[in-house]
Amino acid sequence: MTTTPTNPTLKGGCFCGQVRYEVTGTPFHETNCHCAICRGTTGAASVAWFSVDRSQFRFSEGEPTRFKSTRRGTRGFCSNCGTQLIFETDDYPGEVDVTICSLDDPESVHPKDETWISSKLGWVVLDRRLPQHRSGAIGR
Repeated sequence: MTTTPTNPTLKGGCFCGQVRYEVTGTPFHETNCHCAICRGTTGAASVAWFSVDRSQFRFSEGEPTRFKSTRRGTRGFCSNCGTQLIFETDDYPGEVDVTICSLDDPESVHPKDETWISSKLGWVVLDRRLPQHRSGAIGR
């Protein structure tokens, strides 16, 4: 008997291809973050993320360089091209956050809210269809 997985594997990696990953679980906490730390570590106006259980995420090629961006948070990026791939926090040790736009198909995961809008740039236009949170998302 052949079974079909309920969640297809999501694949992604950095711009140059040196670091690749696979996600076998269902993404959750899909958000577009406007915090100053995300902006500063990417050079972008905001960063779209999703979370996944750590056991359902693995690097399939290469390993990212890790940077401790806050007392409790570490970011993983490609040491060759600089693409930020993941965020890990001591607050949620069983999860890993993955940048949506590092997916091979970034259209496959959509942000479900806008977070840290209290620190968004004035010229950024929010998606008014999404719930907005002045700080982190409710329940996170």
